Amino acid sequence: MKTEEKIKEILNKLRPFLSSDGGNLEFIKYEDNIVYIRMLGACANCGMLDFTLKDGIEAAIQEEIPEVLAVVNVGLDDIE
Repeated sequence: MKTEEKIKEILNKLRPFLSSDGGNLEFIKYEDNIVYIRMLGACANCGMLDFTLKDGIEAAIQEEIPEVLAVVNVGLDDIE
């Protein structure tokens, strides 16, 4: 399984936890060992966004794919 496919699989496992609080996420890309996602819904402006991103999503991905250096949330204006 390619790394990008494995990342998407992990994100899909995390999605129900975000959905239960009215949020969601979108996979943008995997480049240079960094995962780019966009937080959606209630997660987009949540005060716990940094905690969810680093201690939740990033930790879950790095546990299974240690070469991932970071998970970055990108806004609508950040997309190339």
